[in-house]
Amino acid sequence: MAFCLLPLLLLLVDAVTGPKVRLSPLMVAGPAFAAIFCVPRCVLAVLAVTLPCSVAASAVNQHLDTVNFPVQFGSTVLIGAASVAASAIRVRGERRLAASRWVAEVTQRVLLHPLPRRSGPFDVASLYLAADEEAAVGGDLYGVARCGRNTRVLVGDVQGKGLASLEMVSCVLNSFRRSTRHGLPLDEMVGEIEAAFREEVQEQTAATDPGVRPAGQLATESFVTGVAADLSDDGRIRLVNLGHPAPLLLHGGTVTALEPTVPAPPVGLADLNADGLVVDTADIPPGATLLLYTDGVTEARDTSGAFYPLAERVRRWTDTEPEALLAALHADLRRYAGARIVDDIAMVALRRSPVRAPADGVSADDRRARPAPPESPRADEGPTPFDAPAPVPRTHPAE
Repeated sequence: MAFCLLPLLLLLVDAVTGPKVRLSPLMVAGPAFAAIFCVPRCVLAVLAVTLPCSVAASAVNQHLDTVNFPVQFGSTVLIGAASVAASAIRVRGERRLAASRWVAEVTQRVLLHPLPRRSGPFDVASLYLAADEEAAVGGDLYGVARCGRNTRVLVGDVQGKGLASLEMVSCVLNSFRRSTRHGLPLDEMVGEIEAAFREEVQEQTAATDPGVRPAGQLATESFVTGVAADLSDDGRIRLVNLGHPAPLLLHGGTVTALEPTVPAPPVGLADLNADGLVVDTADIPPGATLLLYTDGVTEARDTSGAFYPLAERVRRWTDTEPEALLAALHADLRRYAGARIVDDIAMVALRRSPVRAPADGVSADDRRARPAPPESPRADEGPTPFDAPAPVPRTHPAE
């Protein structure tokens, strides 16, 4: 053990230099440094080596019969004992921290199910960074699931952050998964999430001690911003934005923010929306990527206080695979903000598969150059992003 060599080395130097130089007081550094890195048993071993070395060094320097020797030896014993105790406290704290992180990781796996690497024609990747690094999960959420011939995705941000918001995260995600399994349309799914969230808030409010929080205060303070989208296998997107940052469509070096036609209030504040829910539509071309994220990304600041310019920075990686895209964004965000990331961060990227070369060897350009027989217009075709469909009223169907 390296720390056991320190008192032996000091004893050797002390014997060579003679009585004029006394190094025995420095031997107490061995147990002190060992307490930082070693378990108590190892610190005790270092102390066991240090004490006889201290006595031997005092004998070499002819200080055994001085008044100062008992003081010096007693100080070494006391500091050594304190080092053993400090090591024990440190090890206990590390074990508790490891247990806490394990529980947080299990909680994250339970709440945020691992996303599929592929869903229909879309490659999928996700990134989650909790503001509380020891918690591993916070108030941001995401989910991806198949719903018929659609890939349904939800990214949201519960008001507040850290472990206190986990109940709301669980409520929203469970409602999202249940509605998707039942095949509910996008607007009805949002209504289901709204109803489930309100029930959860009411239960928490009823269980809250009135002396701690006034009745009804929890209900007025709790909400969830989010974006829910259905990505059809043919590249059509249906999108609902509930007070959340607009997703970005990345393709061919361009970045397009899919802003909502009519802004809608977050989940939990649906009473503020008198016009009903609006479902926007867009197209995602082959090879394009849809990037959904929470405001922790765009609210990260550099040393000057400037916000992270996501749309500008991500333009360099518009044609990158989803996993590589999020890895590049993560590294760039860390360089930009350093340790000043104070909010939870969640990102989900879905990339539609590029058009493959045809088996007969004819390129897509040649196919487009050939005259094609006239076709009657399809009934489901419409203008490209964004259409402005009529408002769809919120509904809360009972299960």
